[in-house]
Amino acid sequence: MFYIIDILGTIAFAISGVLIAINKKMDVFGILIIAFVTAVGGGTLRDLLIGQTPVSWMQDITYTYVILASSIFAIIFRSKINYLRTSLFLFDTIGIGLYTLVGIEKGESAELHPIICIALGTITASFGGVIRDILCNEIPVIFRKEIYATACILGGISYFLLKTLPLDGNLIFVISGVVVIAVRLLAVKFKIGLPTIYKD
Repeated sequence: MFYIIDILGTIAFAISGVLIAINKKMDVFGILIIAFVTAVGGGTLRDLLIGQTPVSWMQDITYTYVILASSIFAIIFRSKINYLRTSLFLFDTIGIGLYTLVGIEKGESAELHPIICIALGTITASFGGVIRDILCNEIPVIFRKEIYATACILGGISYFLLKTLPLDGNLIFVISGVVVIAVRLLAVKFKIGLPTIYKD
């Protein structure tokens, strides 16, 4: 289940990266680089923080194949993906939901405190997008008013609260992932955001 979630998150973020790169009119090489850093950037930072080296995608060539296949798919069917902005948003949202759980699971495997596990989940979900946005000359979503990292944190809290109940582990994964995705979707739909501080 954990491996499947990791692969699905990789697909979602790779496609998200491709769509942004196409929007920025990058060449094929640029598209592949953006897809790659979006898909594995957060996970790479997470693995380095917990001392797991070589990092996950270097130990399993499947991740590279998945990113390449997802990128080629998104490039070929770019004209079929209507409403580019909506598609980008949905893939990005699904990605953060899946990757939050992957990061938390990694933290648990390293026997870290739940708060640190939630932080790792948020880093895994958010920092691939941060690197992507910086390379694409955008202010990263995580630093803007939109609810992004907060959704990951709430999903992580839900995960550990649900673990106190007699529920199946797979069900806990699904519910926690849905919490992240639902919070993000609802925040955007109803324009809910964290307060910003302006200079007087």
